[in-house]
Amino acid sequence: MPTVAESLRRETSREETLKLREANRKQKQALAEVKIQHVVAPEKRRCPKCGSTDLKKVGEGKQTVVYEYVPARLEKQIHIQETLACGCGECVIVADGAPKPIEDGQYGPGFIAHVVTAKCADSIPLYRLAKSYQREGIPVARTTLGDLFHAAAKELARLWERMLKCIAQNELVLADETPIRVLDEGKTRKGYLWTFRTSRGSENEQLIGYCFSPTRSGETPIRILGGTQGYLMVDGYTGYNRVTLPEGRTRVGCWAHARRAVFESLKTAPIAQEILNLILELYKVELDAKDKQFLGTDAHLELRKSRSTVVIETIREWLMVQKPQHLPKSPMGVAISYIQGQWMPLTRFLENARLPLDNNASEGALRVAALGRKNFLFVGHDAAGANLAGLYSLVATCEANGVNPQAYLADVLLRVQTHPQNRIDELLP
Repeated sequence: MPTVAESLRRETSREETLKLREANRKQKQALAEVKIQHVVAPEKRRCPKCGSTDLKKVGEGKQTVVYEYVPARLEKQIHIQETLACGCGECVIVADGAPKPIEDGQYGPGFIAHVVTAKCADSIPLYRLAKSYQREGIPVARTTLGDLFHAAAKELARLWERMLKCIAQNELVLADETPIRVLDEGKTRKGYLWTFRTSRGSENEQLIGYCFSPTRSGETPIRILGGTQGYLMVDGYTGYNRVTLPEGRTRVGCWAHARRAVFESLKTAPIAQEILNLILELYKVELDAKDKQFLGTDAHLELRKSRSTVVIETIREWLMVQKPQHLPKSPMGVAISYIQGQWMPLTRFLENARLPLDNNASEGALRVAALGRKNFLFVGHDAAGANLAGLYSLVATCEANGVNPQAYLADVLLRVQTHPQNRIDELLP
């Protein structure tokens, strides 16, 4: 199914391409260098013309740059703590030992951070990671990796719990959910992974939070967003109603969902192309605002009022004319009912330029979960689902803000243990 982005795709500008190349060049320049000397073989140290062996070096030699992969290795560190005894025989002073993110653990923060990043950022199941380690001479059992993963989630719990609270304080929150299988007495049952995130256009850094729930009920949105004010951008699922009832958040609809419903009816109702073209006009307005660099400003709102309002009115009239001509349960009838049922939320973007046209950012945040679901199939139990959601939150927020998640986790795994709770925001990605 072609997306709106594909319909509006433009060639990357020459300036953007040059910037990307320059950034890549600088990254390569920053890599650690290892110089390897190649000498001329003894049988070749003779002039092929005159046969002389009186050869002299010319400069430093010809240089060739090669980027090589060096396999990972597990380093066994022996930390020796200086021990001092007082002459009085009453006191012994021992130096601080190795920093350990997990009490009585044998693995350092860098190794644990790599395990978490491999699973949460790269969707690598732990059994595959154990196999990869074994191939590179690192004998670590899959069960050990699982223990380290969940221990890391426990140590970092107050970070991702705090991040969800920060998200709830935002004026605009985007939310979505996706099923995930949970192992239960030899069988699997359905659980749900929810995502709550700030908008990509937020003035602050982007925050992406996940949480796990055994059911799809409205208890999860209430737990995360209950009692907060602002906007909530979601699809038509009724589970969010408890958050958007009077005195709650204002519901904002998603035009990508509306378009998807229409597109699915295209085969049986070719006239659906007319409304697809109208929805495309809405996105062209947003693209113009982006090109003119005034997204989210008063100028953007004026552009919406002058151009998008006309398109919205045309869509409304089109729906009214077409509804009697399609069976209620036909694909086109269902699409029309969905849009009309969500009409107020779908037109709310005309009130506030900071409201996006769709919920694609939230859906995009669930892609890593969808890939993980395909690779590691299920989580072992509800607590494992909660741990996975928490670590997903930290890793995804790192990536959204250009932070290396592996370096970040290796750092905070040590600092979070002693960091004051009233300054916990300092450790967020």
